[in-house]
Amino acid sequence: SETVPTSSPEPSSVPAPASPVASQKSDGKLAELVQETEKMLAKVKEHVQQNCDYVGDNFAEEARKIHYGESEERGIYGESTKEETVELIEEGIDVLPLPMGRPTDS
Repeated sequence: SETVPTSSPEPSSVPAPASPVASQKSDGKLAELVQETEKMLAKVKEHVQQNCDYVGDNFAEEARKIHYGESEERGIYGESTKEETVELIEEGIDVLPLPMGRPTDS
């Protein structure tokens, strides 16, 4: 059975609410960091798309072929499942999961 507390916490254990000004500054800083991160990821995505081969859903298979010398060594990107990604890492194959999505024809 689940235990449910029946009394409220002591007043001294409840943190005081942040001031609206401090909260706005914090939210602004967070928004700035999110924007900078999105810009950085866009640059990484552009670099990968311009300099690597898109292998689609065959990413895990092609990464293994490259790693074991069965395919030309080159940068690739594509999709893999979480399980495939974990297996690649466990095999010592260098991968870097990124929120890329499929390439666009732009």
